[in-house]
Amino acid sequence: MTTIIEVSNLTKNFGKLAAVDNVSFSIEENTICGLLGRNGAGKTTLMQLLTGQQFATSGDINVFGQSPVENASVLQNISFIKESQRYPEDFRAKHVFKSAPWFFANWDADFAERLIADFRLPLDRKIKKLSRGQLSSIGVIVGLASRAPLTFFDEPYLGLDAVARQIFYDRLLEDYAEHPRTIVLSTHLIDEVANLLEHVIVIDDGQIIIDETADELRGSATAVVGPSGAVDAFIGNREVLHRDGIGGLASVTIAGLTSTERADAAASGLELSPVSLQQLIIRRTNLTELGGNEKEIEARA
Repeated sequence: MTTIIEVSNLTKNFGKLAAVDNVSFSIEENTICGLLGRNGAGKTTLMQLLTGQQFATSGDINVFGQSPVENASVLQNISFIKESQRYPEDFRAKHVFKSAPWFFANWDADFAERLIADFRLPLDRKIKKLSRGQLSSIGVIVGLASRAPLTFFDEPYLGLDAVARQIFYDRLLEDYAEHPRTIVLSTHLIDEVANLLEHVIVIDDGQIIIDETADELRGSATAVVGPSGAVDAFIGNREVLHRDGIGGLASVTIAGLTSTERADAAASGLELSPVSLQQLIIRRTNLTELGGNEKEIEARA
């Protein structure tokens, strides 16, 4: 499989703050990758570096085998859609889609029209008169219909209601199956996108703390529930990711279990249950909240 993104020892400083701190990772071709983390973790800064919108303090970035900075041959193959996307004030929605073919060689006008109908987007209304959800619809339509070989979605779907978000997920999967490409989703709605993701990268305080396939990650932890004494005896010296308890009962999330260990747990009268991707990431990162758009790091430097 071809590597589309290769990052080595990448750092981006804003004053004394390392927004991205010596990270290394790669993303393969034709993969849906989740870039996850809490507010201010470094997600947006990382995507800006990958799309040539920020200059690295140190380290190397290769996208399609080249540096993306001021590189038209790389940037013409990238679509970067963000939640706070801005358009000229005198634009109407229809103007965005008319101009899109100038920037995206693979633009599919028929697919865009289908999406416009799906999201019930008023094409003749001025951009400044559109609701937040309608503005979000414009972004996801452009991101999907552009069919760029590398597409970044920096939470543009936050303004959509639950029904519209499901339409986005369904259309993304349908079109990805017919037209494979590399898609990076930055989101805090982890449970909603869990079934879409093939690879997961979690960034926290500017550092990559998880870089695994989604399947590996899903199978890496189990919740063990039962009487506190029996649970404690079973877990022994195993790594504990999280513990809850009430009365004489305990629920403990632990890393990995073999089939033999699962049989031992059942024989001890303990219940085993899978851990959702969102809960697993929270447990692995000791976070209490994953959410929102990244705050302006420069303001905190």
